[in-house]
Amino acid sequence: MDKRVKHGMYGTRIYRIWAAMKRRCLNPNYHEYHLYGGRGIKVCNEWLGFVEFYKWAMNNGYKDDLSIDRINQDGNYEPNNCRWETCKRQANNRRSNLTIEYQGQTKPLKQWAEDLGLNYKMLYKRFKLGWEPEDAFNIPSGDAK
Repeated sequence: MDKRVKHGMYGTRIYRIWAAMKRRCLNPNYHEYHLYGGRGIKVCNEWLGFVEFYKWAMNNGYKDDLSIDRINQDGNYEPNNCRWETCKRQANNRRSNLTIEYQGQTKPLKQWAEDLGLNYKMLYKRFKLGWEPEDAFNIPSGDAK
């Protein structure tokens, strides 16, 4: 397709998402490049053109209140590694999250705190001190280990 073909989407939210994705991975002068392209994260060839990215987005749940999320945070921007997620769900998929396995489930600590009605900062300190999940989640906050 001729790169000069107009698609009429310039300036739309989805176009800005596509452009930002490319900027993070392809522009070494971009301030967050080191977190994406500088780590080897690429945009697949298919998505270098906006029209193909747009088609994928429309067929895979794009909505104006969602943002693009890479399932594997070390993987590329490509159809089998991307999805549309809420900000909250996307925050749970960050590389920096502390993920905990407990009772056969693995979740970010923030999600465990919310699900169990416990204080996140207290739990974070406990895990940084080496507590096991069973103790961290079940010993009342006033009790010492």
